[in-house]
Amino acid sequence: MSIVHRQAAPPGATPGAAATGGTGAGAPEAAERQAAVRLTGVSKRYGTGPRSVLALDQVSLTVGQGEFVCLIGASGCGKSTLLSLVAGLDSATAGQVTVGGRVAMMFQEPGLLPWLTAAGNVELALRARKVPGADRRRRAAELLQLVRLDGFGGKRPHELSGGMRQRVALARALAQDADVLLMDEPFGALDAMTRDLLHDELDRICAEQTLTVLFVTHNVREAVRLGNRVIVLSSRPGRVIEEYRVPDDWPRAINTAEAAGLASTITERLREEMGRHGN
Repeated sequence: MSIVHRQAAPPGATPGAAATGGTGAGAPEAAERQAAVRLTGVSKRYGTGPRSVLALDQVSLTVGQGEFVCLIGASGCGKSTLLSLVAGLDSATAGQVTVGGRVAMMFQEPGLLPWLTAAGNVELALRARKVPGADRRRRAAELLQLVRLDGFGGKRPHELSGGMRQRVALARALAQDADVLLMDEPFGALDAMTRDLLHDELDRICAEQTLTVLFVTHNVREAVRLGNRVIVLSSRPGRVIEEYRVPDDWPRAINTAEAAGLASTITERLREEMGRHGN
């Protein structure tokens, strides 16, 4: 199944190419994979006339199947807008967004229904797919086990910790049987220890499920810890200004010298960009 959101570019518009920076090795490797997400010359403007706001400007980006790509940039640079376009929740003003397969989205807030149990919240996504009752219950139990919450299916959200609620939200997203998982700062409100544990769980689940992930974060070390590539967006309007490849053979830990070194490089680039715009 292919979901394609097509928007005709205005007369005279020329699709932009993604800038490559840092190691410069990410784009060629992504091109070798079959594309799961492709943005070509995508712009998004809110409103009309002189008071309109250009959120994204000529963004071109390809995410290969099974790739984990992190988006990072200053507040208001269009990261969440980009995810909304990929999810089909909004339409681009110009350019084209192409998504191969089903899409699920996960936000910073779990958004669980308080009157339902953990299993009931996961079953909601299965009910939307018209999965029969017995199969829903079995699949919900399997997904809760996948996120290390077996035995907690009967608990309601207020009985769970913040990290556990996010695990339920992840299980619910996985219940949509998505090929592409969009994550908008899903761990931003959690303490450092819980966040680190969920990084490990997400690593494991992505390896087992072969998911394609587009992940928005403000945390540079988190981006380096999780991503195969880190894409840096400019201050508004958002443009791709740098791309950093995270070597596959690096140890996947947030406090390693390798992660700290690359995070420092990316942070300096962000400071330079924010300083240029006076943020």
